[in-house]
Amino acid sequence: MQRQQRVVAIHDISCFGRCSLTVALPIISSAGIECSVIPTAVLSTHTGGFTGFTYRDLTEDITPIVDHWKTLDLRFDGIYTGFLGSFEQIDIVSDTFDRLRDEGTLIVVDPVMADNGRLYSIFPENFPTGMRKICSKADVIIPNITEACLLLGEKYVEGPYTKEYIEGLLRKLSAMGPKKVILTGVFFDTEKLGAAAYDAETDRTDYAFRDCIPGYYHGTGDVFGSATVTALISGKSLAEANRIAVNFTVDSILRTRDAKTDIRFGVDFESGIPKLLRALGIRR
Repeated sequence: MQRQQRVVAIHDISCFGRCSLTVALPIISSAGIECSVIPTAVLSTHTGGFTGFTYRDLTEDITPIVDHWKTLDLRFDGIYTGFLGSFEQIDIVSDTFDRLRDEGTLIVVDPVMADNGRLYSIFPENFPTGMRKICSKADVIIPNITEACLLLGEKYVEGPYTKEYIEGLLRKLSAMGPKKVILTGVFFDTEKLGAAAYDAETDRTDYAFRDCIPGYYHGTGDVFGSATVTALISGKSLAEANRIAVNFTVDSILRTRDAKTDIRFGVDFESGIPKLLRALGIRR
């Protein structure tokens, strides 16, 4: 029998409002991949649209968790990081990469820090410098266009974009260290929105688009990133993983829109898991 694969997800836990670990854990596990977790913080809800939420910083717990794991001689097929709350956590996670990775470990970094042309207000202006550090150690990074510009020290440009501009960003991001880059929020007109996947080893860019859906839906970046990690660990190519993640994310948004669910609650990805597994070639 084939050995079960194992991924560690390093994210915060929002106890309500689907994002971060409450998205990563079920999506990755649904494909039969063991998903271990290192929580970076615990919040009563995510911070998008909610007020009065609780927040407990778990920075001091990360290294002791890794210390204990090292005594168990654990092996990880993937390490997946998302929102990190401080420079201190960036340094700790960078060290965690070195301590937990081996020759076969895929490191995927979603450099969550900005959107719509702006760095999130909770972060200092030099935060992208720290994020570049862990992106340089990654095999795959999944920034949006705002995050890409911050990582590269470039001015944010509003779309629609050209292929030349997008593919220029992808190559410059890959030159930082990661051999594979998926850039989200890509659009060449006002009708279609999607993501571009670049593999430096083949110098190839593949695109995946769906019809643009008006509005902003919380947690979709985590849904996309988790689906991407699941597909890659399941053996899909970068282009296939990008297409699967785009379709899974958009379908989740459409279900949420049609149900008229409060957008603060996150998107209904759960109902789409059977279709995700079919796309991965997994039969249950």
